[in-house]
Amino acid sequence: CLYPFCSGGTKTGLHPVLVPPLQNVFWGLGVSTDVASPHFQSSCYYFSIDTMNWSDSETNCTGMSSHLVVINTGTEQVTLWGLDSLGNQAQEGQWHWVDQTPYNETAAFWRQGEPSNSKMENCAVMHAETNANRKNWNDIPCSTKVNRICETDATRF
Repeated sequence: CLYPFCSGGTKTGLHPVLVPPLQNVFWGLGVSTDVASPHFQSSCYYFSIDTMNWSDSETNCTGMSSHLVVINTGTEQVTLWGLDSLGNQAQEGQWHWVDQTPYNETAAFWRQGEPSNSKMENCAVMHAETNANRKNWNDIPCSTKVNRICETDATRF
């Protein structure tokens, strides 16, 4: 992978990146230019240190030929937890991923009682807390500014 998504300029020999704990992050269910990002399975990731609302986060990711992260497996969820924003968004009560991956309720990692389906909470974040509420998702207003994870296909490099 190439900067800003992976270190070393190739898909091999990548080093894990330690990112300071962040409160919440947007992802695709719905940064620091000096930070190299890890490679996982067939994707490379970019972790922001600044915050934006969901729309601006997705625009920022697409400007780098990527999209807000889409969580496809439990392993990916555990690998990425606590780092940034997700790429899912609700439209008319139905959640969908930004890359059009089918939303699978059984592969979702919602915090207990979430999504709460509040009329104003149509975007999702991954919580980065270190207590019992970590490693899970919450629906929030799309105007909330949080960090983000951008994802791109590793094969394009």
